[in-house]
Amino acid sequence: MPAVPAPDPGPDAGSIWHYGDPLGEQRAAETDAVLVDRSHRAVLTLTGGDRQTWLHSISTQHVSDLPEGASTQNLSLDSQGRVEDHWLQTELGGATYLDTEPWRGAPLLDYLRKMVFWSDVTPSAADMAVLSLLGPRLADQPLLGALGLQALPAETFAVALAGGGFVRRMRSARADHIELDLLVPRADSAGWHQRLRQAGVRPAGVWTYEAHRVAARRPRLGVDTDERTIPHEVGWIGGPGDGAVHLDKGCYRGQETVARVHNLGKPPRMLVLLHLDGSADRPGTGDPVLAGGRTVGRLGTVVEHVDLGPVALALLKRGLPPDAELLTGADGDVAAAIDVESLPPPDELGAGRLAVQRFRGQTRDFR
Repeated sequence: MPAVPAPDPGPDAGSIWHYGDPLGEQRAAETDAVLVDRSHRAVLTLTGGDRQTWLHSISTQHVSDLPEGASTQNLSLDSQGRVEDHWLQTELGGATYLDTEPWRGAPLLDYLRKMVFWSDVTPSAADMAVLSLLGPRLADQPLLGALGLQALPAETFAVALAGGGFVRRMRSARADHIELDLLVPRADSAGWHQRLRQAGVRPAGVWTYEAHRVAARRPRLGVDTDERTIPHEVGWIGGPGDGAVHLDKGCYRGQETVARVHNLGKPPRMLVLLHLDGSADRPGTGDPVLAGGRTVGRLGTVVEHVDLGPVALALLKRGLPPDAELLTGADGDVAAAIDVESLPPPDELGAGRLAVQRFRGQTRDFR
């Protein structure tokens, strides 16, 4: 079947949306092994002896001593603690590799270069392609042979590939599922496609990757986030390998907001999975979500999932009841329901809030 291009305009313009059987490709990702070409992502490199400590000082993650092969998420925030950039990074062979959304590659590189000052670090654009592999059969011998490996790396770690580039194993949402990213020289991308197909890996479009990501409730910068998003709202909290914000590291831009929300407050919004009415016209990213005629949030990624049907990620006002009757779409006429399992855990009082409550209780007792 001919390759169908991704919607343009859209976040994946220029990539392949599917190969004629999008739901079949998704099923193969659940039961077998598929290859998704995500080479439209931007890849940067950092070299120089200060690269780790320098990046540690200007980002949210603890990366000053990231070991060889380790991978993690990371963020750059503005002074108000709102997310400006999100990337995946891997430490390997004396360089730090960052890959991010296609439209953020140039702005992120410009920002990093402006922050160098006197440090021994050189940020550069890398002519590399990102190829993602999904499925439970990725550890089978034919694929290992195609990769030139005896075994897959551990989750959130990467190993070098013969001839250049590396394979990175991502943390999977399910124990029986494997996710890999290959970052390879762009000139070698076609050769890797052929090699992996010969090993039995089925080509799949970005639709498959996006459906898998949405079901796992993983947000995407600029699609599931907006200009007001703070890390707590979308679950980007956690140390290397688990999240993008380390809560026990030194100063960085926007840290005050992160600490305040963690210790005293609650994030104003929450990222949830919505089930959409499949009989209505499909809503789009950025459409408002309404409850009782009032706007309570916005849609992020909207996709048809092979098992879940039409679903979307959405940023909603925190505290909405799980059974809230919601409407969305440009005309507010598409029914939507919150997936209860996607709701964040019940709020727990932070140390700062507990201290304030104890103080107030003591004050009342004194009176």
